[in-house]
Amino acid sequence: MTNLEKVKNILLEKNASLVVRYKNGDIKEYYQDRIKDIKEILMQDDTLLKDAIVADKVIGKVAASILTVAGVKEIYAEIISEFAISVLEKNNVRYKFNNKVDYIKNKDNTGMCPMENKYKYEADINIIYNDMIGQK
Repeated sequence: MTNLEKVKNILLEKNASLVVRYKNGDIKEYYQDRIKDIKEILMQDDTLLKDAIVADKVIGKVAASILTVAGVKEIYAEIISEFAISVLEKNNVRYKFNNKVDYIKNKDNTGMCPMENKYKYEADINIIYNDMIGQK
């Protein structure tokens, strides 16, 4: 079983929102919604996700941009948006997914996620990272 399969299985079995296999081999589960856990990890130490393997319930453009700038090497998403795939492919980040959607929906499922909508045409992922996390 690959490390990506391990974090994916933990994500699904534990119903976590995010599972990270850190570079040192430690695996940790997180349970907050949206990108809160990713932000907290990087605000604690912006190098923690370098070379990490991540499984997440939902990856939109903002999460994909932040994880790419942070140096994540591989991502699994239960749901991934076309905007996120574009970021990951442009930056040669390996990824797998269960379900691809045109865009991430807002919490009410009535339209596009506000963050995905705000940054959908932003070409510079560093701008997204800096807006969400701060200077890297």
